[in-house]
Order: sequence, then structure tokens, then C-alpha cells
Amino acid sequence: MSQSSISMKGGGYYSKNTQGAKHVIDRAGVNLIPKLSGIQLPENQRPFAIVDYGAADGGTSLGLVTSIVQAIRQRSKDQEISVTYTDLPHNDFSSLFRMIHAQSPEETTYAREFSDVFVLSAGTTFYNQIVASGSVDIGFSATAMHWLSGLPGTITDHVHAVGAQGREWQVFRDYAKNDWETILLHRARELVPGGVLVMANFCIDENGRYLGNTGGANMFDTFNHLWRELADTGVISEIEYQSTAFPQFYRTKEQYCEPFDDSKSRVRAAGLRLENAYTGVTKCPYRAEFDRVGDPIAFADAYVPTLRSWSETVFFGGLDSSRPIDERRNIVDIFYQNYNNLVRSEPELHAMDYVHTYMVVTKET
Repeated sequence: MSQSSISMKGGGYYSKNTQGAKHVIDRAGVNLIPKLSGIQLPENQRPFAIVDYGAADGGTSLGLVTSIVQAIRQRSKDQEISVTYTDLPHNDFSSLFRMIHAQSPEETTYAREFSDVFVLSAGTTFYNQIVASGSVDIGFSATAMHWLSGLPGTITDHVHAVGAQGREWQVFRDYAKNDWETILLHRARELVPGGVLVMANFCIDENGRYLGNTGGANMFDTFNHLWRELADTGVISEIEYQSTAFPQFYRTKEQYCEPFDDSKSRVRAAGLRLENAYTGVTKCPYRAEFDRVGDPIAFADAYVPTLRSWSETVFFGGLDSSRPIDERRNIVDIFYQNYNNLVRSEPELHAMDYVHTYMVVTKET
């Protein structure tokens, strides 16, 4: 599966159905906002440049960007600011701009509140350099860089690398290691000296926990079980089952830190330094609401769409392209309805807690 087939569900669906992702970004902001007072403002009349890497529809990071803009304007009321949202070329940038510019008079966003703030987009993968060298003051990325630049290989009995074994797992690990270095080297070129890069990336933490695997049903095992069930009942073919795998890898904190810990690494030679790294778990807001209210149907109807918002293209992409598109859509609908039914029947087993490594990286002056 290539990056051209990866996307978040559009039309504002992603932000509406991923409350947890917003909570993660807000948590990452705790690392970033205090550093703003120490970042030097541009002296050559260029805008203060903010870049959101892997922005989707822009809704989940809206609060953080607003806080950054407010902090910069408190330091200099005349400082021009640019905000560049980046994602893959087929991202729903139309929804992003509607979100940022607010379509109703009752809504307000930083783009309306502040003058001389320029909102831009770039449909370029973060596996390439996206903006000019030495032009970014603040970069941040949340819940995005676990997506790989391509699919390293197949996984015989699972749909995700967390379920891979032996050589198949090693292929994903090595591919992810190279991808991580590539990401960091491009960001090193883009950052100004003294610039800051804050990231919150999915990980496997010190206790072996990862997204959807913090107790109860394992989300990726459930994905695999339900997809395997469709193959066993003839709804999809064995080839389609084997062709379905997430082009993702959940690194450990140590794997994220490795390029910074190695004094001879290309990343350190490029000027990047790691200031802070730690793991954290953000509890599933949909499960929290179920624990409060106790309605399994409402829980399933809210919970499964958040899974679907980022996973649907993977399962759709695994289906034979010779099938009529309506048939493929129907199969995917059946798949998620089966997940919904499972959650309704055993709600206490399900949750998608987020597990991240939070990192603050600076570029040497």
C-alpha cells in the first residue's frame, strides 16, 4: 500500500470523531507553550513560521495553534505569522480551510481574530522536505509519524506490525528506522537555528502498551479477527486478507531517541538535539463516557467511527480493485458494523487509549 492510498476520512469527519487526538495535542502543547518566550522572533521582516505536519482537517490542532498565535502576538503585536498545514496530496484541505476560517458568524478562530496571520497548506508528505530551508520557527506533529512511507512487506496472520513475528516484524522495524531518520533530517533542514519541533507519536511504552492495547480487548487483534472472519466466510478472498496491512510501525521511546543518543548519527550532525522525551497514556474519551452513562449502544455508535476515521482506507485498499466500488464500500460497511455489534455485546472490553512518546527537539544555534 502506497501513501497515495492513505487518508483520514474527510468532510470534517476526522476531527468530529477523534476527541482523543485533540487531547493528545493539547497535552503536547504543555511542552511547547512555555518555550515560546525563549524563541527568537525574526529580525528580517519574515513571518514567524508555524508548521503542522500531518494536519488532517486541522480541527484537532486548532486550540494549540491559537495558543501559539496568541503568545507570539503578546510578544509583538506587529509580528506577521504564517501557519502551514501539511498532509498528503489527497487530504481534504477544503474541510481544513472551512474549519480554520469558520463558516458561520457565531464561530471564531485565530484566522478571524488576528490580522496578518497567513494560513497556508502543502500537499507534500513529511518524507520530503516541505518548506524552504531555515524557514520554520515552530514545527509540531501529533499522531502521524507512525505512518510509514510505504508498506514494507506482508504480514502472514495479522493486519498490523504489532501482530507480526520474526522476519516479518524485522522488515517493518528496519523500514521504520530508516523512515524516522528521513523525517528528522528533513525537519532539520527546515528549522531555523533555535527552532523547536514538538512531536507526539504513537509508541509501545515501557509496559508494552500501545494504541488500543491497554487492557481488555486488543483493538488490532479485533481488527484482524473480524477481517479474518470475512475471509473464512467467503465475503473476501484469502488474497484480499493477505493483501491488507497497515503501513505503520509503533516505535518504542528508545527507538525514537536512538538518532539523538548516537553522537555520530546524521541527525545530530544536522544540528538536532533532544531536550525531552517521555511516554504518556491518554484515556479513551468514548469509554469514559460509557463508564459514566452505561449505554452500550451509544458507546459503540460513538467509538467505532473514531476507529473508522483513520483505518477505513487500509481495509478498503486491501480489497480487489476489480470489485465494483459499491461492493467494496458495502464490505467495509459490514466490517465496521460487525465491530459495532461486538462492542455493543461486550462494551466493558473495549477502549482506544492513546499511547504516545512526547518529544521536544531543538535545532542548535
